[in-house]
Amino acid sequence: MSEHDHHSSRPRPTWHSGKVKMFKRKHVGPPPSVDPQNEQEKGHAQPVAGPQYDSDGHLINHNGHKVTKGIQPAGESGRSWMHPWHMLRICFRSSCTASKWTNILWPFTIAAMVMHFNFNENHLWVFICAYIGMVPAANLVGFAGQELARKMPLVIGVILETTLGSVVEVILFMVLVKDWKFAVIRAAILGSILANVLFCLGLCFFTGGIFHPQQTFHEAISEVGSNLMLVAAVGLVIPTIFYNSLAGSPIGTQAILERTTSISHATAIVLLIAFVVYVWFQARSHHGLYEDILEADEERDHDRHRDLIKDKLTLTEAILAVIIALTFVGFMAVFLVQEIDFIKDRGVSDAFLGLILVPIVEKAAEHLTAIDEAYDNQMNFALSHVLGASIQTALLNTPLVVLVSWGINTPDVSISGHEGPLALNFELFDAVMLILAIIVVGNFLRDEKSDYLEGALCVFVYILIAVSAWYYPNPSSSEGTSSAETGSSSEAVVSATEHAARMLLGL
Repeated sequence: MSEHDHHSSRPRPTWHSGKVKMFKRKHVGPPPSVDPQNEQEKGHAQPVAGPQYDSDGHLINHNGHKVTKGIQPAGESGRSWMHPWHMLRICFRSSCTASKWTNILWPFTIAAMVMHFNFNENHLWVFICAYIGMVPAANLVGFAGQELARKMPLVIGVILETTLGSVVEVILFMVLVKDWKFAVIRAAILGSILANVLFCLGLCFFTGGIFHPQQTFHEAISEVGSNLMLVAAVGLVIPTIFYNSLAGSPIGTQAILERTTSISHATAIVLLIAFVVYVWFQARSHHGLYEDILEADEERDHDRHRDLIKDKLTLTEAILAVIIALTFVGFMAVFLVQEIDFIKDRGVSDAFLGLILVPIVEKAAEHLTAIDEAYDNQMNFALSHVLGASIQTALLNTPLVVLVSWGINTPDVSISGHEGPLALNFELFDAVMLILAIIVVGNFLRDEKSDYLEGALCVFVYILIAVSAWYYPNPSSSEGTSSAETGSSSEAVVSATEHAARMLLGL
């Protein structure tokens, strides 16, 4: 999505041989020299032009800038070091129109800091300002990460961009761990995945489907993502099934919790190893496949010629922007967590805070990036960001939080009256919603095609989960769950897990 006004001319579909083509927009240049039908097949498009050199034999990019050694041509800014005013202008422009408009929310970020340090008795306003102020700070993390990723090989860049987006989540989780908000953390872990695979992916399908009758994506992106999400979901809910299965048994609640905690630690270690294998698969052993897919996807962007000529941050400016953005994100996260108890006293449940409120704000930047890519018909990029962020939440961020909680659970902490460490005994409601979400998304991804109807259905499912989360009660203990306290059975989780496996694996 570029910064020009695309509303000036209504997109009109073109027809050829009875088949619908992509919507044509007024600013689109001459058509590519390849068969447009082949361009639609699983993300394959016209080949990328070869490298260009100046009269002195130096590699140059599309703007004629001499390419610095180690920097990719698409990320070369043509400048060096740092130019503050130029950097500020580029950051305000951001990556797309929607992302640009989030910058008008920066006054809320400043207001949150002023309110917290000078008027901290106004708890509600501190929470509101910090919540809204998190959006532009997270957006700057996403944009600076995108600028940094442009300077690297495609696959490494996508991984880095997704990882920087996850740093916002890691910071928020670590602050929650420090304040022993275990119920909110557990809900936020699954809520983050649900926000990605239902809300964000749904908006990607819907936005892309409005401007393109039907979009396609490569099976290597969708199948690997679906399979990893299934494995991650099974790993996450195993401690939950164990905990709820033994609820009310003669061995006692404390013994069950201790065993569930041990299983959670083992689960965290296994998931971390799975993440390492996933990164190795994507960045090393099969990086050629992913690079071909993503390079082809770049050629599908109608606005690519405009994006290429935009001014870019230098390497120094991109790194500095990431540091500044993460600093503001850290402040907003601390302010938000400190006001959670006040919000809960006003009737907002842990389930709604964790499943809905926290994930939406901490994933705002990633959502805008993915939706922009879907708008530009780059569905492989969009899926890489959406599924990649979900996989990182399950395989990296969650294990890190569990292990950090395990590490800080010293005898002094126990004496102070805090319960710990964190165990993956999720609410039964949250676990079942995760399994059902994977069933829905897995079925939509199977045919390697998407349209706005599938996107709307995903968003509708997310809205229903949000409504249910609003009415879900809080547990009496920070380490317990409402489902276990009411004697609920885990049969629903087992049934949903089995159903998910059958649907996704085609059994």
